[in-house]
Amino acid sequence: MAPCTQTGSDRLSRGLLLLWALLGTGLCHTGAEVEGFGQDARTSPPVAVFNWTAQLVEETYTNITQKCWEFFVDLMKNVTASELCEWKVISRPYSFLQTCLETWADHLHYGYPNALAERYIFQSHHRYFHNCTLEHQVYFDPPEDVLLAMIIAPICLIPFLVTLVIWRSKDGKAQP
Repeated sequence: MAPCTQTGSDRLSRGLLLLWALLGTGLCHTGAEVEGFGQDARTSPPVAVFNWTAQLVEETYTNITQKCWEFFVDLMKNVTASELCEWKVISRPYSFLQTCLETWADHLHYGYPNALAERYIFQSHHRYFHNCTLEHQVYFDPPEDVLLAMIIAPICLIPFLVTLVIWRSKDGKAQP
């Protein structure tokens, strides 16, 4: 096989590399040929097709999600207890966990969201973020007096605007 050239940014995490190694797929496929298929300029390169059973897919996804979780835990070791609720600090590890779970589910045609991925997301919240609360409580509905003003103001403006349009259109001058 030809030497592997660099295929992406230098920021590939060691967790992704571990996952690719786990699956036995290469990061590059330069010089790879499949017997019995000629490479035509109009076609794409041949793709290996696997006939995976549902049990094999589930077992593979289970193993991969465990690696995703282990890498997430490893990333979270660098976060201090006082930083656990700061989104700027935890967004990278948390996003990696979610992306890892979703990408591999998609890659294996397993379906996302799924029970196993949800279990790891819930486990991350229970283990790391259970003490995080909102500093400022978010109100989804405005107070009743503000809501009433927001409803009545447009209703009162509609007759005024209709009257204004009719009055301006009664002007005797022809419009160009």
